[in-house]
Amino acid sequence: MVSLRDDERLDYLLAEDMKIVQSPTVFAFSLDAVLLSKFAYVPIQKGNIVDLCTGNGIVPLLLSTRSKADITGVEIQERLYDMALRSVEYNGLGGQISLIHDDLKNMPERLGHNKYDVVTCNPPYFKTPKEAEQNLNEHLRIARHEILCTLEDVISVSSKLLKQGGKAALVHRPGRLLEIFELMKAYRIEPKRVQFIYPKQGKEANIILVEGIKGGRPDLKILPPLFVYNEQNEYTKEIRTILYGDK
Repeated sequence: MVSLRDDERLDYLLAEDMKIVQSPTVFAFSLDAVLLSKFAYVPIQKGNIVDLCTGNGIVPLLLSTRSKADITGVEIQERLYDMALRSVEYNGLGGQISLIHDDLKNMPERLGHNKYDVVTCNPPYFKTPKEAEQNLNEHLRIARHEILCTLEDVISVSSKLLKQGGKAALVHRPGRLLEIFELMKAYRIEPKRVQFIYPKQGKEANIILVEGIKGGRPDLKILPPLFVYNEQNEYTKEIRTILYGDK
């Protein structure tokens, strides 16, 4: 049994037969994180994975269903870190998933350079606006805006953590794709796979998934597009399978 605060709930991850601690006022995962966890390469049997900006631990939980590798989640917000801890404990995954409450910028010194096979991250999407334009909820403000870390921080730290040939996978917004490419190349991560996610047919992409290889050779692949909703505004078959499995 897991203890919950007044504003928390225990949500069911249908496709994985897991549960996760969520809070509408603090943090609840989005489709973006689920897509990242399905998109990222993971070693099946052994290896080391680190998930930066882990939030309530959604990406490590989902990755654990695809890999037996050791997974480390890093979260700077204490409340979110605590939610992740309880989610990992509830699902009996403490032997595979470890969590760190710290600034991701400290991870190269804390975890070591050139030691990880995979780095994943669902980072804050937006550059810090004027204070009046920021979300009044501190937890959401930090999760959505580059207040405590920037895109460059994420990519530079990823490069330091990754082994030669290791892979970095990010989910972000299309408007920052060129910036992601530029930063990856600046930190010796070669963009290798990109997938565009569209709300529905005829709409502009609103999510991108990007994977790069540290020290890789140029050879970018654009994967088939993924559409979230059909013309009846229902989840497409692909999204239903991702979210619910065969249930």
